Amino acid sequence: MIDWIEENLTNELSLEGLANYMGYSPFYCSFKFHQATGISIRRYILLRKLYLSTEDLANNRKIIHIALDYGYSSQEAYSRSFKTVFGVSPREFQLNQMPVQSFAKLTIHLGEEGYRMKISRATEVKQLKKRKRRLFDRDVLNVLNGQVMYEEFKNKKLMGDSDYVPFNEAMCVNATTTNIFDHAFIQTRASGHHDSLENYSNKVIKPLNNLFKKNYNYIVLWFGEDMFCQMNLLTILAYLEQSHYQGKVFFNSFREDEFKVSQTELTLGSYYSVYEDVLVKRMKPKCELLPVMYQAIELFFEMQTENNTVIKYILKNKHLPTSELLNRLFEVFPTIGYGDSQYLELIDKTK
Repeated sequence: MIDWIEENLTNELSLEGLANYMGYSPFYCSFKFHQATGISIRRYILLRKLYLSTEDLANNRKIIHIALDYGYSSQEAYSRSFKTVFGVSPREFQLNQMPVQSFAKLTIHLGEEGYRMKISRATEVKQLKKRKRRLFDRDVLNVLNGQVMYEEFKNKKLMGDSDYVPFNEAMCVNATTTNIFDHAFIQTRASGHHDSLENYSNKVIKPLNNLFKKNYNYIVLWFGEDMFCQMNLLTILAYLEQSHYQGKVFFNSFREDEFKVSQTELTLGSYYSVYEDVLVKRMKPKCELLPVMYQAIELFFEMQTENNTVIKYILKNKHLPTSELLNRLFEVFPTIGYGDSQYLELIDKTK
């Protein structure tokens, strides 16, 4: 089904056409697709078309031509769909080339061949060095999403003479506080993770020491496109505003299954209010955001609902052994970015 959809994305797509090709009823195709992937066929087609259209926009094709190529009746209809998913209009995206959350062709049950990202990291960083050599000097701090990434970058000195710190958190779960990284924050976050203050501080706060103690002209934030990483990114950006950081900030966005970096220079000013709205008050923010963060926030609020897509998927597949169910969750929901502990908690909750 996925292969047929991919081959026909720029043709006139219909559930009836897919059903005829598969030899099943439209209802059965729709049911099995959702059961296996956790997403409806209609939603999958919409997201694939809009994501692929971002490549055409980046190549400065006329928006009306892109709209018609992907089966929209008008430029206005395409623009409405685009803004609903990405939070900006196609024209705004075309002018500013902002990072978006990838929506790649679904591949169910990846084998080891699916994990190729680590091989290409050094190569991609070399390309970055050619474009921005100043980000490899001593006055630069790289904030990396997690301990594993931190150790690889630091041990291999991938960013030259610059400094490195990890952000070992999962801000997409549990409560947080208005002041970031203070004692109340540590107490609240440690309690949410069922951890002691000492363990939490050793794991999360102490590794960030350079961020707190040193002054840097440049800070480079390495965070993936998924919701998990984007909520961590939002927290760091909010802290930089709260601490009145005056240097330049670069965001290096990448997808977890391929290390292709999209680099964007960010202007501080509104991220703390977004952090407060989203992660403290659990309200949707009012200001405009990068598409990738806009998408992640939409997912964040979806995951706050009692009967979200992940819970539904777990309920439909609860007959599977936990280890197999975990593997499927990683494959089916790459845009969420949860780790083992977050998924295990949801699995336990459904039981």
